[in-house]
Amino acid sequence: MSQPQAQGWLGRDRLAVIAGVAAPLALAAILVPFRTDFANTDAALAMILLVVIVAAAGNRLAGYVAALSAAAWFDFFLTRPYEEFTINRATDIETTVLLLVIGVAVTEIAVWGRRQHASASRRAGYLEGINDAARVVATGDSPSTLIDQIAGSLIQLLSLRSCQFQYGVAGIGRPARLQHDGQVTLNGMPYDLGDADLPAGTSLELLVESGGRLRGRFLMQPEPGVRPTREQLLVAAALADQAGAALAASYPAAT
Repeated sequence: MSQPQAQGWLGRDRLAVIAGVAAPLALAAILVPFRTDFANTDAALAMILLVVIVAAAGNRLAGYVAALSAAAWFDFFLTRPYEEFTINRATDIETTVLLLVIGVAVTEIAVWGRRQHASASRRAGYLEGINDAARVVATGDSPSTLIDQIAGSLIQLLSLRSCQFQYGVAGIGRPARLQHDGQVTLNGMPYDLGDADLPAGTSLELLVESGGRLRGRFLMQPEPGVRPTREQLLVAAALADQAGAALAASYPAAT
């Protein structure tokens, strides 16, 4: 994700937190003139609706802040004694507690929903990249075009500093290696990129093979602190397979 995009999301989350504080306060203040004309449970439902909106628009922190704010201002403005953080009726205590609990619950549901949506979007993007590569192979376009496209896809997929394709070489420079089952090895031993960066100066290679023959490798420079998932590594391996298929189709005599 680029820096401007990250700043945009941070700005959105910050605004959501501010809304989580201010929106329940504003709603409670609006309801003050009418607080003797309706049941407190109706006001609590309106507060919950605000929490849902804030949680859906922001992050978990914004939802929690909105739930706490809603419970606090509900207590202060809409339960007796008014304008005090005190409740003298058991039903109002129950309503306030439920308001807080339900607010937290809907926040967690909203966070889970956003994660599922983001995960589905990522998978769709992965499949689109693989399908694009397969179409290039099927149409017989220049393999160099496909290799450049795959290198760009790998940079985006794995958040790499750089990625270049090198014909006919493997192992030069003692890089770590991304296997086609999604595992990473370094000096022949398994290495978990989800737990730690590669040692300083160590590259990551992804071999491109077809027909049992080495075609070359994508030599990648990972960004420090980036933790690719197993799913992302498997997609990278699938893209390398597409490159191998394109090279085999273009140079059948080498198979």
